[in-house]
Amino acid sequence: MKLQNLFSIFPGVPENAYSEIEIQGIYNNSDHVQLHSVFVAIRGTKIDGHDFLNAAISKGAIALVVQDKGRVPSHFEGFVLVVPDTRSVLDIIAARFYGYPANNLFCIGVTGTNGKTSLCYLVEAILCRGRISTGVIGTVDHHLDGKSFSTTMTTPDALELQARLAEFLAHGARATVMEVTSHALAQKRVDSVNFNTVVFTNLSHDHLDFHENMKSYFQAKQRLFRDLIWHSHKSPIFAIINIDDKWGRQLAVADPAILWTYGKNNDAQFQFKVIKMTIAQTRIELKHPLGTLEIALPLLGLYNIYNAVAAFAVGMSAGISPEICKNALESFTGVPGRLQKVANSKNLQVYIDYAHTPDALENVLRTLKDLDPSKEGGKLIVLFGCGGDRDRTKRGPMGQIAYRYADKIFITSDNPRTENPKVILDEISAGIFTSESNLKEFHRKVIVEENRVLAIQQAIQMIQPKDVLIIAGKGHETYQIIGQTRYPFDDYQEAQKAIEEK
Repeated sequence: MKLQNLFSIFPGVPENAYSEIEIQGIYNNSDHVQLHSVFVAIRGTKIDGHDFLNAAISKGAIALVVQDKGRVPSHFEGFVLVVPDTRSVLDIIAARFYGYPANNLFCIGVTGTNGKTSLCYLVEAILCRGRISTGVIGTVDHHLDGKSFSTTMTTPDALELQARLAEFLAHGARATVMEVTSHALAQKRVDSVNFNTVVFTNLSHDHLDFHENMKSYFQAKQRLFRDLIWHSHKSPIFAIINIDDKWGRQLAVADPAILWTYGKNNDAQFQFKVIKMTIAQTRIELKHPLGTLEIALPLLGLYNIYNAVAAFAVGMSAGISPEICKNALESFTGVPGRLQKVANSKNLQVYIDYAHTPDALENVLRTLKDLDPSKEGGKLIVLFGCGGDRDRTKRGPMGQIAYRYADKIFITSDNPRTENPKVILDEISAGIFTSESNLKEFHRKVIVEENRVLAIQQAIQMIQPKDVLIIAGKGHETYQIIGQTRYPFDDYQEAQKAIEEK
């Protein structure tokens, strides 16, 4: 694409000698800049892209997008676009550079504190059963038809997102389902995606280090249902909302959208009722706009029923029949790191789960407490930690939740990053140890072990055949971040190894 064409939608289109040059790429990281490329200076929370203008120019940038014209070196002779918000412009020109790939895909956006990953996998299963090749963008990875692409963010920045959508399209995708985080919405990473269907799962305590309070967190989510679908060029547009969630009931939905609600609530268009739940299967009755049917889900927990029902609604929004949606859900094989049982020859009940928020941890512990073999004399054991350099206010509540449900608790490290791991463990423990009166009970029930490998080994040594152990917090992750270094680490593999050595 020529420079002039890329910027023609903005005032002050370049009319100099550079205007007919073919742009080789757009970058917001000066390390990646190539000859004849565009550099967009983003002001982040820790780094200001304006500090790297000279570096970008020296590597061959012929156009700069900035917020502060005074920071542009005087010797630069290329095109400069000065804008109030470079994040917004990065999103716009990225979509333009890659040919607006979202316009040719059935785009589904899933937001909420918990359930996004599982819901995306369930949606993928339904759409693929309906012969709609679907690319997935989320926490575990980006993938399409068995091909996986690594990523470091749940919702990538606008450049990576638009490039990935174009890649999906080139590989034959007809749809994409993506996790849309509150960070992505606040930072306008998905503003140029014209969505067909958007989903709200729930909202609970998380990311308050970024959003400061729940109201701000909610308002970031609100953008998807008000601003983004208002500007979407697709028709029809569906907004699918969990009506049982108090924040879901407060969502304002833009007029162009068809509102579908789901939950146990009698007013929900997709209303479910649990018939029977066991450790192997959950049977539900689901009323939907075209009738009623029973579904046998190979999933545990009420929260997973919500995810399955939401996915069913998404499938119908894409024109897939209720019967195909049902068949896809009944044959679903699971999500990596989401209540994933650790395969072993000793028949031990050990599960890996990504639960890293108070609400998610409570959901998984309550599910296992209700269904596990502890009713036959076994124990529910939980191992978890909290991430460093992240929301500190959830640490105490997660300790309280573990104490409420589990018979034995291992508190350990989970990506301490640049924080002192002992401080994190102390703050989790403080949620449990509330008075001198429970000191004896605390020491009986809680084991604090900073080293996650040792904690897993100790928990595995303790577990008996009737017990259930849940290793929470990391799920699918295959690393542990200590300081600023990412070390290889896999809960599943560590648990398997410990079981073999038991």
